Amino acid sequence: MKGIKITNRWMVVAGAILIQLALGAIYAWSVFTKLLTDSSGIYQFSASQAAWVFSAGLATFAIVMVVAGKWQAKSGPTIVAFTGGLVLGLGYFLGGFFGDSFWSQFFFIGIIGGAGIGLAYVVPIAVGVKWFPDKKGMVTGLAVAGFGFGATIWVKLADSWFGGLLYTTNAFDLPAVQSVFVIYGITFATLVIIGSMVMVNPPEGYKPKGWNPPERTATRAFGGVNFDSKQMLKTSQFYRVWIVFIFSALAGLMVIYCIKLFGIDALEFHGMDAREAAIIGGTAMAWYAIFNGFGRILWGMISDKTGRKNAIIAMTLFQGVIMLLTYHVFINFGFSWGFVVAASVIGFNFGGNFALFPAITADYFGNKKLGSNYGWMFTAYGIAGIIGPQLAGFFKDSAKGSGDPFVWMTPFIVAGVACLIGSLVMKLTNPPQVAETTQKEFNKELKVKHA
Repeated sequence: MKGIKITNRWMVVAGAILIQLALGAIYAWSVFTKLLTDSSGIYQFSASQAAWVFSAGLATFAIVMVVAGKWQAKSGPTIVAFTGGLVLGLGYFLGGFFGDSFWSQFFFIGIIGGAGIGLAYVVPIAVGVKWFPDKKGMVTGLAVAGFGFGATIWVKLADSWFGGLLYTTNAFDLPAVQSVFVIYGITFATLVIIGSMVMVNPPEGYKPKGWNPPERTATRAFGGVNFDSKQMLKTSQFYRVWIVFIFSALAGLMVIYCIKLFGIDALEFHGMDAREAAIIGGTAMAWYAIFNGFGRILWGMISDKTGRKNAIIAMTLFQGVIMLLTYHVFINFGFSWGFVVAASVIGFNFGGNFALFPAITADYFGNKKLGSNYGWMFTAYGIAGIIGPQLAGFFKDSAKGSGDPFVWMTPFIVAGVACLIGSLVMKLTNPPQVAETTQKEFNKELKVKHA
């Protein structure tokens, strides 16, 4: 399957954003958790069960990305993105009609929906870097910015815009949550399929007008040395960057899952009535998603100026400090506005992961095989997607009846310390050094494989 002819490389960016708007669905999960965990409602999930649906989606997303990276290298990006849109839409559509239990939602929304996201997600990143080798940080930021902004759209449409779909719709006579799943499934499939039409690789040997690749010094790899996945997995740099990605991502993923639940508990403890606390929690969730989108763009642009390594060190250090201060500073002294500010800053830093880690993967291991290489790097996100939400769910369930939200502040402390450790690991990590003779062997091996 081939997409349309690209006459302007910015068409690729527009298509990437359209795709990512739909893929941001997974970050809107917390808008459903209040109804799903309502002890007098029709679902009555525990907080841990609701977290498992989210974690299943994140883990499947990451695992399938490895397959998607290899598939697009063989068959081209258009068909992979197109299929991802169909699978994502199908997962939510079936989740709407059959998602009346935990296990059905776990399978349709978590596994099937997550697989659709995993198929489509890597395509805009890999294609974008090939069209914009001169602005890798910026284009990866733009390519995934829609993911964060999309979450805002799906949260607000479900929760408050036009009265909130969760409170105004019962499509096909389904309960509110399932009704929204059906509507979203159709919408997600449409957006991704349209965007997939411009997911086309540039011609072989393409270079932007007026740009020449930077010369390598001391034979260090900054996109000029192309490792395949097998070669990359033999380097210590891969595992160091991978660990930093886990530590940095688990903080943001934990907050995405628990932001509304935690906010309601904390604000009610400080004297706010339940309805107002729920509104503030929803507002914090929306601003988290908005700043998540801005963080992807701005951290990418910052990294183009300062270097990817320095940007990752700064981002993880900043995130660690903010996580540790969330309750005692932002909520205790800032009350409702402090909670919104904390959520916004955490979202901003979390968004940076998705511009910086694909870009540093390209810097360290080359642009040519980024699709498959970043699939392996992104498994860190899958691991973080299990640890982060489960950490929050466990302490939320443990805190029931305690009356003090500080009981489940513990996961914020764990995640904050992890981010600080990640910053130190990144400080000690340098690009792989490759001898010229080794590079020739790499190139020869790649040509033999793809002859």
